[in-house]
Amino acid sequence: MLDVESVPRSTDTPIRWGKVINQETCIGCHACSVACKMEHDVPLSVNRTYVKQVEVGVYPEVSRQFQITRCNQCDDAPCVPICPVTAMFKRPDGIVDFDRDVCIGCKACMAACPYDAIYINPNVHSAEKCNFCAHRIDQGLEPACVIVCPVEAIVVGNLNDPESEVLQLISRHKADVRKPEKGTNPKVFYVGASDYTLNPSKAVYENSHMYADEKTGYPVHSEKAAHPKHSVAAARLAYDVPHHSPWHWEVSLYTWTKSIAAGSFLMFAILILAGLSLTPAWEITASLVGLIFLGITGILLIYDLDHPMRFIRIFTRPQWRSWLVRGSFIIAGYGIVLLLLLIEGLMGTTAWNVPLAVAGALLGGFTAMYTAFLFAQAKGRDLWQNPSLPLHLLSQATVAGAAAFTLIALVLPLPTVAIVWVHVTLLLAVAVHLALILSEMAIPHTIADAKRAAHQMIYGKYRGYFWTGLLAGALIPFVLAFFVGSTDTVAVASAFALLGLLAYEHAFVQAGQSVPLS
Repeated sequence: MLDVESVPRSTDTPIRWGKVINQETCIGCHACSVACKMEHDVPLSVNRTYVKQVEVGVYPEVSRQFQITRCNQCDDAPCVPICPVTAMFKRPDGIVDFDRDVCIGCKACMAACPYDAIYINPNVHSAEKCNFCAHRIDQGLEPACVIVCPVEAIVVGNLNDPESEVLQLISRHKADVRKPEKGTNPKVFYVGASDYTLNPSKAVYENSHMYADEKTGYPVHSEKAAHPKHSVAAARLAYDVPHHSPWHWEVSLYTWTKSIAAGSFLMFAILILAGLSLTPAWEITASLVGLIFLGITGILLIYDLDHPMRFIRIFTRPQWRSWLVRGSFIIAGYGIVLLLLLIEGLMGTTAWNVPLAVAGALLGGFTAMYTAFLFAQAKGRDLWQNPSLPLHLLSQATVAGAAAFTLIALVLPLPTVAIVWVHVTLLLAVAVHLALILSEMAIPHTIADAKRAAHQMIYGKYRGYFWTGLLAGALIPFVLAFFVGSTDTVAVASAFALLGLLAYEHAFVQAGQSVPLS
């Protein structure tokens, strides 16, 4: 066994661990995968490291290429700032490590990682990944995968030491990193790697090789599993491991309930700041709608955690760079404003209406929009990297609030002038929402993975939800509100808008996670 301390380095140079993987010598034996599982007791169905295999060429000139796939130990690791409780952290020596006892299981780090290197351990329900065998490094030993490789294809060392073997290999050979355009500055370098293995979009899923699904011919987790199509490809994926979307229906539903919770007060604030007088009954109603749907939002967020009993750590040990933390505090502040409005309504007074309307409009707006900044932290999900997303979420919340007020007004009368304001607000918000949906279809995506995700949303697996959202949630409400405009038709438009918003949110959230990252 080679002691890491025997690797020469300057005594005055701080350690910055890096790794070089020589794909020219790798024989695809999976010894590193097995050693990793043994060293860390990694359960079945998940992997810290595995050997991806891609078949390149057309018969009879075909070769099988390998890629040892794992955490890239990024200098600017996106999994670190998005973690709400610092369960993912970067050590002074550059190793990105984790603390399973702190993790709340929010899966935000999984959404943030552009390399799909993080998984939830099914036994302990915490996020884990390759941590460079930090416990062995601290004892002066090499990682388990290094010592078992029969062809010495994996080399570790100090990237700050010009005499280290890793730096010499990088200097003497063409060394690539995965997805340099993400700006994560990975410290895992590949020598002799193929673009077909480095770039997951370059290798297609074929239906005539082993490891394929029996019915479709595609891997079970692939986006083409339900739509097999035989073709002779220059490169096809021969072996991979399943990677599942971290955020499911709970997140899709939470964005919808949050829109109603935020929009109900936004509509109330618009009416108050327009100088209209609302009865205490409407104060109570607006605050209750907001509180109920805000409560449902909180329940969904907690339910989605793999450690739901640890949710309080977001408030007791917050990591302020995470928009999960910022959003949680924004929601808490917004909930306090809603509670104050409820108290005022129960007291039968309207004295605090204007200051509460201002505070509630600001916090309600941020409640609607903060998810856009959370999605922006998910660097691996290119569909979500949209600068107009905050505006889109705000418009959706306004649609939801105006729609809710329109439906409630059927049983709790509003002044005629207020009804006009609500209907105009609904029409304008739906118009903005519709324009932003159409822009997603009309404006070309310059990033390949964003284009693929948009195709999945509009024409692929989630097209049913998307077109329901477009037609029922935007186009039909706009036509009914603009061209008909009667109270009954606007109420119908409002019901369509709320249902359509839910469908569109699900399509957008799930399609953003549909493109394989590794």
